Amino acid sequence: MSYTSWRGVVGLIKPGYRPGSLEEIIRLLPEGIGVIPLYLDEGIKEGTQKELLDAMEPIKEKVAKLAALKVDLIHPMGAPPFILRGYRGEEEIVKSLEDRHGIPVITSGMTQVEALKALGVKRMVGITYFGDETNRKSAAYFREAGFEVLGIEGIATWAEVDRLSSQEIYSFTKQQFLKNKDVQGIWIPGGGGGWGALDAAQTLEQDLQVPVITNTVAKIWAIQKRLHIRQPLQGYGRLLAEMP
Repeated sequence: MSYTSWRGVVGLIKPGYRPGSLEEIIRLLPEGIGVIPLYLDEGIKEGTQKELLDAMEPIKEKVAKLAALKVDLIHPMGAPPFILRGYRGEEEIVKSLEDRHGIPVITSGMTQVEALKALGVKRMVGITYFGDETNRKSAAYFREAGFEVLGIEGIATWAEVDRLSSQEIYSFTKQQFLKNKDVQGIWIPGGGGGWGALDAAQTLEQDLQVPVITNTVAKIWAIQKRLHIRQPLQGYGRLLAEMP
């Protein structure tokens, strides 16, 4: 069986059941792009290293299911399960999936790396709700991808993220920016629910005068790029406004 939409169909794999990010993506995608969402059966609940690493096999099973539906693009959401394997390790997994199923696959990490590079960022800081070990491995991932990582700091834990406001994210991010010299861009993964990164990004860009790449905007940009669509969107930062 296959499903079609006049501008293409993307299959999304949600790693957990926290609401918000899927709603954001569907709201911001251009008209005419179909979305088929799947969820990992158990879902990531606590964000531990073991839980994130163990998610890979279920992700691969959902990729196969979406491939059988003949979508145009497959996007496993959630950066950590791939980032923890390193930039080259992620490349190998994605190539294996594409070779097996014959359908393009993009990860959250890939979209964020591509977005930062498209805006000319070389020196970056990151703001996450990951633990110290995941932040350390995230920094190693971006260094392997060619960036100078000035710092990646956690503002909260996985369980606390739903209680964060966009104002709190703005304040913490600005502090990290001012602590580091010559920052060219800011990376903020995750999305949806109480994680108000999307709302904070535009104000941060206006005030700090550097690109802010959030999870949602990187996805919207990368999905359009893969489906050969270019529909700029104002109010969510440079990436979607300029569509480089």
